[in-house]
Amino acid sequence: MTFFNSAEPIFRRKQKELDFQDLQGLLRLQLRLKNTTFLSLSYTRIDQVFVLWGLVSATIFITAQFAPISWITQAIWWTILTIIGTGMTIALTDFWVKVERLRWVLYTWVVLMLVGVGITDLGIFLGWGLVLMNLCNLWLGLCAVGYFCTGFGMRSRAFLLSGSLQLLGIAILPYFLGWQFVATGIIMAANLLIFAETQWDMRPPIQDYDLLTPEQKQFNQNQYQLRQYCNHQL
Repeated sequence: MTFFNSAEPIFRRKQKELDFQDLQGLLRLQLRLKNTTFLSLSYTRIDQVFVLWGLVSATIFITAQFAPISWITQAIWWTILTIIGTGMTIALTDFWVKVERLRWVLYTWVVLMLVGVGITDLGIFLGWGLVLMNLCNLWLGLCAVGYFCTGFGMRSRAFLLSGSLQLLGIAILPYFLGWQFVATGIIMAANLLIFAETQWDMRPPIQDYDLLTPEQKQFNQNQYQLRQYCNHQL
């Protein structure tokens, strides 16, 4: 048995046959006119976290690039925003990570975000030139660590690939002289929004979910069989 499921695409169209833990808090958006549906989107709580951090990343780095706001003021506001975003992430994903036994992945991200905020704020308030000159590299590096941990935790090639792309972002930043903040924002936000809009590969379902009832476990098994059938029809 291989560590990754090579038969499963790294990215594919979102699946409709969701497990019980994915259906909790599912957000559906539809644009309809009479009997015609022009747009139909669904976002699990994990997808919602990706959208949340995509917007946060874009806001922080694009503002840093273009807005005439002092670094100290930005540090205060972005620290508050990051803490709020981290709290929302914990609230949105708590049940899912418990069911999937991936709490350590969630709290790895929490630690990485708090470490990043702490180093950034110290660099700004204490005038640490080395930190200020490498803020983009710092955040891309922290995200790379987070994606690699997520990739190994979920046995997902998609997240390992994303971690590698963050490192590639660090390598190409010198070519964006004067535009490094906006480039970083685009790299981070685009990556997150791709995850929110697609289905990424992950390890097979756990055989025994401790937090689910027998009925919920059977529901997940049925959904898994439906997914296998639909994948074979493609």
